Amino acid sequence: MKTQRGFTLIELMIVVAIIAILAAIAISQYQDYLIRSQVSEASSLADGAKTAVAEYWNNYSAFSASQASYGLAAPTSIVGKYVSSLNVTTAGTGPAPANGQITVTFKTTAPTNAKIYGQTLTFSPITHAGSIEWVCNPSSAMSGKYVPTACRN
Repeated sequence: MKTQRGFTLIELMIVVAIIAILAAIAISQYQDYLIRSQVSEASSLADGAKTAVAEYWNNYSAFSASQASYGLAAPTSIVGKYVSSLNVTTAGTGPAPANGQITVTFKTTAPTNAKIYGQTLTFSPITHAGSIEWVCNPSSAMSGKYVPTACRN
């Protein structure tokens, strides 16, 4: 009598179940990764504005009265694939602590993920005797797992 070789139906079902569980975990992790990469675009766009605000502060010991004075384009001109605008709060348009604050707003359409539609990432300057420290704050509706490490409290 010949001995049969191969897998039983139960063994094949166990392997398929394990693969399905691993795929379910990987897909959710990949979605989070995609959202984090979209949020990182905001941080990258803000870096140029941070430099402009810091240079202006170092030269004049004050914040500018207009975004153009920083050498920046209009808020809706500084955009990315996922970012709709980058706005710098100028002197006189907000309370003193808000002056120089950079607010990056995400788009409300695809390809931006719906979990960050219209959300904001705000970078606030804190001046220290000739230097500026930047504090990052996401909007309250944005999940902490999506923001850059520097923005997590």
